Amino acid sequence: MFHLRTCATKLRPLTASQTVKTISQNKPAAPRTFQQIRCYSAPVAAEPFLSGTSSNYVEEMYYAWLENPKSVHKSWDIFFRNANAGAAPGTAYQSPPPLSTSLSTLTHAQSLLQAQPNVDKLVEDHLAVQSLIRAYQVRGHHHAKLDPLGISCVNFDDSAVSDSPNVDLAVFKERLRVLTVGGFYGLAESDLDKVFHLPTTTFIGGNESALPLREIIHRLEMAYCQHIGVEFMFINDLEQCQWIRQKFETPGVMQFTNEERRTLLARLVRSTRFEEFLHRKWSSEKRFGLEGCEVLIPALKTIIDKSSEKGVDYVIMGMPHRGRLNVLANVIRKELEQIFCQFDSKLEAADEGSGDVKYHLGMYHRRINRVTDRTITLSLVANPSHLEAADPVVQGKTKAEQFYCGDTEGKQVMSILLHGDAAFAGQGIVYETFHLSDLPSYTTHGTVHVVMNNQIGFTTDPRMARSSPYPTDVARVVNAPIFHVNADDPEAVVYVCNVAAEWRSTFHKDVVVDLTQPLMYKQIRKQKPVLQKYAETLISQGVVNQPEYEEEISKYDKICEEAHARSKDEKILHIKHWLDSPWPGFFTLDGQPRSMTCPSTGVNEEELVHIGKVASSVPVENFTIHGGLSRILKTRGEMVTNRTVDWALAEYMSFGSLLKEGIHIRLSGQDVERGTFSHRHHVLHDQNVDKRTCIPMNHLWPNQAPYTVCNSSLSEYGVLGFELGFAMASPNALVLWEAQFGDFHNTAQCIIDQFICSGQAKWVRQNGIVLLLPHGMEGMGPEHSSARPERFLQMCNDDPDVFPKLDDFDVRQLYDCNWIVVNCSTPANFFHVVRRQLLLPFRKPLIVFTPKSLLRHPEARSSFDEMLPGTHFQRIIPESGPAAQDPEGVKRVLFCTGKVYYELTRERKSRQMETDVAISRVEQLSPFPFDLLLKEFHKYPNADLVWCQEEHKNQGYYDYVKPRLRTTIDRAKPVWYAGREPAAAPATGNKKNHLTELQRFLDTAFNLDSFKGLS
Repeated sequence: MFHLRTCATKLRPLTASQTVKTISQNKPAAPRTFQQIRCYSAPVAAEPFLSGTSSNYVEEMYYAWLENPKSVHKSWDIFFRNANAGAAPGTAYQSPPPLSTSLSTLTHAQSLLQAQPNVDKLVEDHLAVQSLIRAYQVRGHHHAKLDPLGISCVNFDDSAVSDSPNVDLAVFKERLRVLTVGGFYGLAESDLDKVFHLPTTTFIGGNESALPLREIIHRLEMAYCQHIGVEFMFINDLEQCQWIRQKFETPGVMQFTNEERRTLLARLVRSTRFEEFLHRKWSSEKRFGLEGCEVLIPALKTIIDKSSEKGVDYVIMGMPHRGRLNVLANVIRKELEQIFCQFDSKLEAADEGSGDVKYHLGMYHRRINRVTDRTITLSLVANPSHLEAADPVVQGKTKAEQFYCGDTEGKQVMSILLHGDAAFAGQGIVYETFHLSDLPSYTTHGTVHVVMNNQIGFTTDPRMARSSPYPTDVARVVNAPIFHVNADDPEAVVYVCNVAAEWRSTFHKDVVVDLTQPLMYKQIRKQKPVLQKYAETLISQGVVNQPEYEEEISKYDKICEEAHARSKDEKILHIKHWLDSPWPGFFTLDGQPRSMTCPSTGVNEEELVHIGKVASSVPVENFTIHGGLSRILKTRGEMVTNRTVDWALAEYMSFGSLLKEGIHIRLSGQDVERGTFSHRHHVLHDQNVDKRTCIPMNHLWPNQAPYTVCNSSLSEYGVLGFELGFAMASPNALVLWEAQFGDFHNTAQCIIDQFICSGQAKWVRQNGIVLLLPHGMEGMGPEHSSARPERFLQMCNDDPDVFPKLDDFDVRQLYDCNWIVVNCSTPANFFHVVRRQLLLPFRKPLIVFTPKSLLRHPEARSSFDEMLPGTHFQRIIPESGPAAQDPEGVKRVLFCTGKVYYELTRERKSRQMETDVAISRVEQLSPFPFDLLLKEFHKYPNADLVWCQEEHKNQGYYDYVKPRLRTTIDRAKPVWYAGREPAAAPATGNKKNHLTELQRFLDTAFNLDSFKGLS
């Protein structure tokens, strides 16, 4: 083969008749800027020097000349310039002038050289065309026709785009000026009919490698400036950019069969007629319809169809209330009569709890996908009115479902998130959720986001709602491509949704579909509905006829009417029928616990010793740990020998014993692998091999469940929502989220209020998530002191004025409460409450105020005897010292919870008041242990009652405990208070003041005359 025939032919503009059709656009990019093309102007046989091995030399000289003409001999410079001008290789060579050449001869030779075509101009023109192509790829979306009404208040260019290839440069002069930032790269109208070779970074040529400039502009307009706007050039992966270019630039790529178009029409009929049916029947009812965005239903079904085709069999969805009923009816396939009966104001609730409005409810359904003929499971997660709050919950549930089915690449389970434009731009949780998308322990391997962009947030237009051009700009932070599409063009929407699903399947990364729709309702009413316009198009093209279209409408109208008639027979509303995360086999068929008892949470000693030995060793060979950690493990080993545990070892044993029983455990949060206070050390790091780690907890038993411990990003709202979603998927898992400090939960308050506290009451959805919140007044200042227990206690649903009359008191109380709140003072009790969480026959959220100083407190130790079979969690730990031996002689009973117990016992001992003052620890605050505290009251008949806490009076537990304690004793005595005075901040920042406050409330607690004279 000849490597070089002539040079730079590819750089020379060709006329249309000379268009060269050559290589496929799929070839890999060449390492050099230019690539030669064989175009002979003389017989090869006449040029023997171009044959054989000499051709290699010529080629190298040519490449060197392309890089720098001065780098080669003058004779080669002249040869390449002449050959580029079209001269045959045999005549292109001109020998350099001899030394004796006269000045006039040399001047003549230079004039011949200067007469050759300007190579620099040719290069510049081609670079200009490449820059123009890139400009369309980067900025074309700004000029796409995305507003169906043409009244967009976003600063898009409104100039019309012609479908004709006869582009008049004048029409695009202003657009190209903006698009190319001030100029058309030196190209002029006279260049429109010149043919330019296309770079490998575009697919507009199809099978052609060169096109006239006029056609290049036309194809770029058709690819980037019609009803689809593509944002992708910020992605820093060439393969991904090329993939997107091919999907949108290839000529004729957006083609649909007649069958596909008829399916699209039928889906539009269902979407539109459903909304119209609801409007006819319940015009005054809130229903948050899809008016203006009816194409959402075909869009979602397309994503699901394509994903099913690619192997997905479980889709988990989250969305706000707008369009939710339509999605339930036409995507999830909820029975229509179940939806319609929700509008009946006389419907009685069959389930306990508050229930929720119909446009917040979720659903779970398994059916056959008619397009792929494969089984698909669809779950729509229930959500509050906080529009984006469900985002991380959906992702957590998706991650859990992937985990349980071994789907490590997201090929079987995926998530779809729907958003409103104002919320997508305005809610910080959107960013937090995106930020989790590529983290190893949180990735769901790509989510398809669909934005219903009506260009207004309730009554706020975009100029007041966001600072970015688009509501979707947040997605750019994770290199997610963004496809803007005019919702008035159903085929464009369906095509984009197909591409989005393929992207997710190919690259397992997030992608955004932005459905732009009409802005003003007054304008919407003037506009033809998208169904009518699309039907007219298909009828005019002969795809369907008018009777077929009308029959499709009447068929669905009949379905709705018949369902409406059946809905009148419904007398009872079952929220459990709207459950988004059923747990098959966990409850009875009617959704009740299989028992109302809890077995012992103790474990045999052999098991405790085995776990302790693993916890104090390195179960992997040739693994070098840090010297400081060696001392910690040695101390653990000594505790096991002495049959004692500290807080970290008790946690280790509770986890390890549950893993043996097949319970998966997932612990997540900031710095949880080591522990904020350097106490846990569940992940060991090899000091000699970078990134080599060991999790001893996964080396306990041959057939144990897996243990996942993962440091999270610096997010509370997003991560807690994620873990809540993970806990939704299965009742047979212990999912824990630990705050770095207890007060950090306040940035996740939305998840706590809307999901954890009230989720079961609203949606009949139980959840066993555990929150570990470090809490305690340690003199460290206003932050990092209080986990704000008063907030959790305020939201408990037990009645402070009613002493419960229950059988199986302790378990029944747990079943009736909305969550469990504890503040354990011993490692053993923490061990039991963790295990109880999984041994109960139902699931409730557990809030644990965990200690800081007690992690290493020498008295905060427990014996194995407190953890053996037959032992349980102690709701209160009564006085067991000298005061308990003579209860009638006790003058005061101090009720307390948590760490303050150790300060009280130390002070009591120093004052030698062990027989005068009894101290009773309330370990479980909610549900309140009325029955056990009543026994304490009767035990000490002559004692006054004092609630003692280290928190300020308006914080902590006092306002929760006082009325319940008074109810317990039937108001027979006052309940006094010993603690810090009311304050705005949780704690002082001054160490001296902290100690002064501490001593003051200790004095109050142990001065038996403190409350004399007070009523």
